Amino acid sequence: MMRGAVFLDRDGVLNVEAGYIRRLEDLVLNPGAAAAVRRLNDQQIFCCLASNQAGAARGYYDLAHIRALTARLEHLLWMEAGAKLDAIYQCTSLSPAEGGVVPDLAYVSAWRKPNTGMLVAAAWDRDLDLRRSVMVGDKATDIDLAHNAGCLGVLVTSGYGEQVLTGNYQHRVQPDRVVTDLAAAVDWIVTLPFWQDLGSNL
Repeated sequence: MMRGAVFLDRDGVLNVEAGYIRRLEDLVLNPGAAAAVRRLNDQQIFCCLASNQAGAARGYYDLAHIRALTARLEHLLWMEAGAKLDAIYQCTSLSPAEGGVVPDLAYVSAWRKPNTGMLVAAAWDRDLDLRRSVMVGDKATDIDLAHNAGCLGVLVTSGYGEQVLTGNYQHRVQPDRVVTDLAAAVDWIVTLPFWQDLGSNL
């Protein structure tokens, strides 16, 4: 049987929402985020980053900076709680209509949320069942992605989540669950029946 997974947005979920992060030191973990990821690790639940990262396509910095931010994220997760991401998928492109200006990155991509490309790629690469998976995010596009891919969608009110709920950011959505932060999301996620075949102590 293919296993399910938990897909995590980055900004507003794992780290404090700070817009386009130009300085590495401005990437700071949300309280409890590392411990929440470690809990998924301990339960042998596949944990995957799925994040739109269009800063390079907008010309704010280069792809090397996005890689450095990802390395810092992984380092902070490990140093704070011995937590790790099992896989990382990021969409670095942005169409010209949306503001993409760097030629090599200014194109329409099936990976950009709410398109399903990142999750489909992860499912193919890692033998995952998206119907037994959960997407956690703070934006309407995260919930749209979840439902487009056949996953459950959890909206955290950290980051932009509260504004999504009030209709003041992106558009209104109907998440399968609304929680305060990633720790609360994991509290709910581990109660789902998806993980029974893992032999973990849920």
